[in-house]
Amino acid sequence: MDEPLWPARGVAEHAYCPRLFYYMTVEGVFVPSADTEQGAGVHRRVDRPGDGPQSEAGDQASARKRTRKLEEPENDPPRPRSVRSLALTSQRLALTATLDLTETEGMTAVPVEYRKGKPKRSGQVADAVDEMLEQPRLLPAPEPWPTDRVQLGLQVLLLEEAGYSVPEAVIYYAAERQRLRIEVDDALRQDALRELEAARRTARGARPLPLVNDPRCPRCSLQPLCLPDEINHQRLTAEQAAPLAGTTSSEHGHVRAQAAEDEFTPRKLWPPRDDGIHVVLQREGIRVGVRGQSLRITDKDGELVRELPLASLESLAVLGSVQVSTQALGVFADKEVPLAFLSPAGRLLAMMDPLGPTSAAVRAAQVRTLDRPDKALELARAVTVAKIANQRTLLMRNHAALPERIAADLQKCMAAAERAATLDELRGHEGNSAAIYFKNFAGMFKEGVKEIAARFDAKGRQRRPPPDPINAVLSFGYSMLTNECVAACRLASLEPTLGALHTTRPGRPALALDLVEPFRPLIADSLAISAFNRGELTEGHFLETAAGCALTDAGRKAFFSAYGRRMDTEVTHPVFEYRLSYRRMLMLHARLIAAWLLEEVPTLAFLTTR
Repeated sequence: MDEPLWPARGVAEHAYCPRLFYYMTVEGVFVPSADTEQGAGVHRRVDRPGDGPQSEAGDQASARKRTRKLEEPENDPPRPRSVRSLALTSQRLALTATLDLTETEGMTAVPVEYRKGKPKRSGQVADAVDEMLEQPRLLPAPEPWPTDRVQLGLQVLLLEEAGYSVPEAVIYYAAERQRLRIEVDDALRQDALRELEAARRTARGARPLPLVNDPRCPRCSLQPLCLPDEINHQRLTAEQAAPLAGTTSSEHGHVRAQAAEDEFTPRKLWPPRDDGIHVVLQREGIRVGVRGQSLRITDKDGELVRELPLASLESLAVLGSVQVSTQALGVFADKEVPLAFLSPAGRLLAMMDPLGPTSAAVRAAQVRTLDRPDKALELARAVTVAKIANQRTLLMRNHAALPERIAADLQKCMAAAERAATLDELRGHEGNSAAIYFKNFAGMFKEGVKEIAARFDAKGRQRRPPPDPINAVLSFGYSMLTNECVAACRLASLEPTLGALHTTRPGRPALALDLVEPFRPLIADSLAISAFNRGELTEGHFLETAAGCALTDAGRKAFFSAYGRRMDTEVTHPVFEYRLSYRRMLMLHARLIAAWLLEEVPTLAFLTTR
């Protein structure tokens, strides 16, 4: 099989960070940021496609046409010309590039690369660090960044293979309007070839581990996917704890002191906030379309109900008879906006899965790892223990008169789940804890909803169909949470249907259901308790028939209002010590599952609250 063509830009990214190269070039993952958009703006002003280089005779012919127009002699030598967005490819090097600007004169060419930032100066670690510290400094002589030298070196190799003589290369830094010239010599060529070979080796292997406490990470647009500090925190903590195993008490103290001396604690980053719009539509006859850069929601008569900016749209869920235009579907696919189709009762029917970049390495690791009983048990045990812990916490917080033995019994279930040797044994402990939890669930409702709580208490947790309002809200909440977890799994390149605790069968998002488990008490159960206790949901919001109990249109509207607030609630992560919304927390844990599958982190730990 022929080797793929490696983009020169991607190889330069390898010189900057091998993990960034792997994400962007091997897995095809890209996340825009303010920096990348600003850089794209600089390139848009330069990258107007131009004609490809002509032969010298062609250049002379064009020059003669121009000189005749200016009434100049026809035998003048050809003038240098600029070619924009010149595409070059070398099958021998397995390399391709699109040059921002190429100044040609005959068969002599000078590549010109544009950058939005500033040049490197001696002693400068990274320009981003200087900007954050805002410390004035004396500016030494400017020089190109190593990554820019690599990219220009690769462009030189491509131009020379195309038959051009390249005496120099130019890098233009827009922030300082600096045009730096780079002499083309053997050192430049060898550095470029060395980096190209290193990038090939990286691409053939596993995804590289993240950098540790590196100043480049905070401004990287892929930081929320790469999770450098989260992964390093767990990996290095495990490595530092390993020498403590098997030591005596006196040795333990000595080893711990040495570990503390050598300890390198990863920095805690503040992840960017998720301020996007999550839209849920349920009114009968509503139509969804797009116009320009706006999402337009109209009623059945064509009257505009709401207009939202597409750039802010994070997800869309439609329930029942809501129409979505094919143009809107195409835009959602292009922008990789998750679109979920649900029944009026909230059951997930289908999801539109855009053909965006998906890591084959993550999917392959998921199949290999979860096919091993010990690893499947490890994942199942982690989600189950976290779920029982959160159930216990919710009862202790909200139950008006919780018997002491209940908290103790749940603690025993949690300990037993941690010791479970098989999946069947683990599922047994999970079932026991669920029975204890739901037997005491009604005690978390206030006096004002005593009758509704009593109906739940009499029948317990029932799903198909839900016989009472509390069961209806729990089922609806779990369905919405499953939808969120399917989207989170797909964003992390995980296959939602291949899980551990939940058995895999056709049409069942087993891994998404595994991810749901620790968050059931934190999101869906907590929402049901607060919505009834605050009077946001009442008996009037439900329709009870022989087929079961279901939310009315007004009830669903009240539910989604409470659900949106709950998903936007920020909670402090007990390990990483920063605050994230519950929706971002789902995405974080999906990506940590992917990191565990790739053996980037040694253990799994899910969100628990105190």
